Amino acid sequence: MAIKEPIDIFFNRASVAINNALTTPKIQNYLKEYGYTAEKIQQGKALYETALNLQQQQRKEYGEQFSATESFYELWETAKESYMKCLKIARIAFKEDAGIITELALNGTRKQTFSGWLLQAKQFYSNTLNNPEILNGFKEYGITKAKLEACQAEMQAAETASLVQEKEKGDAQNATQIRDKAIDELNDWLSDFIAIARIALETESQLLESLGILERS
Repeated sequence: MAIKEPIDIFFNRASVAINNALTTPKIQNYLKEYGYTAEKIQQGKALYETALNLQQQQRKEYGEQFSATESFYELWETAKESYMKCLKIARIAFKEDAGIITELALNGTRKQTFSGWLLQAKQFYSNTLNNPEILNGFKEYGITKAKLEACQAEMQAAETASLVQEKEKGDAQNATQIRDKAIDELNDWLSDFIAIARIALETESQLLESLGILERS
């Protein structure tokens, strides 16, 4: 049974109903006649605490996902800037060499997706760093092997950050599924509890209100 209210309101409503039932002997006296002993209400409290802990864990996982995403895009932007500088210089240095143009994939547009861009960048750096002729051509424009390796390292850092981001995304989605299951269990219990409380406390409107249950109009 999916909840139909903001999650913070749901948790507050559950807390009020369960905790006030456990701390008000008069309410317990009415409820136990309908099978809701203190022990049974404690079961509801356990469901509440489990769901609340999982809600907090879910928020933590999403916070980690957002941080990982932010870090990834920052590293990718840095790597793209370095790659484009090297690419532009390569297009000047090797404009007359069709073989190198093909080897480094200098023509055409750059891919917009990370996976597409990464494939192009890997080809560019790998073929550059393993070809003395290309390295010499870059050297004429002040681009040393060390600089190219540093740019390649930026690309690799972005790739690693992408993997971390995907892991965090999966962890957050998994935490949401587990949280939602716990909330459903709590909601089922709470719905039955409130229905019974309405019956048990039908003549005690103030006690119903102390559980956060409003009288039906």
